[in-house]
Amino acid sequence: MYYFDTHAHYDDRAFDADRAEVLQAVHDAGVSLVMDIGCDVSSSMKAVALARQYDWIYAAIGTHPSDAYKMQDTDLDLYRSLAATNPKVRAIGEIGLDYHWDTTPRDVQALRFRQQLELAEELGLPVVIHERDAHQDAMNIVRDYAGRVTGVFHCYSGALDMAKELVSLGWYLSFTGVVTYKNARKALEVLEWVPLSRIFIETDCPYLSPEPNRGKRNDSRNLLYTNAKIAEVKGLTPEAVAAATMENGRRFFGLAD
Repeated sequence: MYYFDTHAHYDDRAFDADRAEVLQAVHDAGVSLVMDIGCDVSSSMKAVALARQYDWIYAAIGTHPSDAYKMQDTDLDLYRSLAATNPKVRAIGEIGLDYHWDTTPRDVQALRFRQQLELAEELGLPVVIHERDAHQDAMNIVRDYAGRVTGVFHCYSGALDMAKELVSLGWYLSFTGVVTYKNARKALEVLEWVPLSRIFIETDCPYLSPEPNRGKRNDSRNLLYTNAKIAEVKGLTPEAVAAATMENGRRFFGLAD
């Protein structure tokens, strides 16, 4: 089986000591594509550098809502330039709203979210959404861009009704190792319903390791556990889930076979 890790952070300092070795092991284990996701200007530039170095790694660029207070208007110009000069930039992200920690003013988060959605529309790129404890406000903004921008809610944590609306708008839902946790009832309810054609798998590494490796540094080799859980929930073979999520990711990010 071959896997597409649609949301990873190999630019993270957690991999500074052994990044090359981990990436080699990941690729050898059947992870044939990785999308490295930026969270601010620095990490976005590192994601682009990794994409230049490895032909099977691609990049998303953008500012995470928790970093929205640091974002400058000039950052939008930098993201625009990075996308224009690097064809391996395939999305704007991760962007969105995060009310869990509530350390960044909500109006600032909303402003930067909208600005980056507009940038994605301008560039013709999809978006990767981070949303935590901000379901209603995030959906209100997404509705404003319906038909103009498409995207994926990474590490989906919303309710079933929200999932149904997102899918009706043509959006995707991505699932992490969280689906293997004992307290993942809501995610599993959504997973049972969502069409296979609208699912991605991801690690969000170095975070969110699945069982049986929960608490350890995560990497894309752990996709097999998430993939297997999704297959179990949907009554499919792991091979079918891996193939479908690979195709979904390729189509969404505009990657050729």
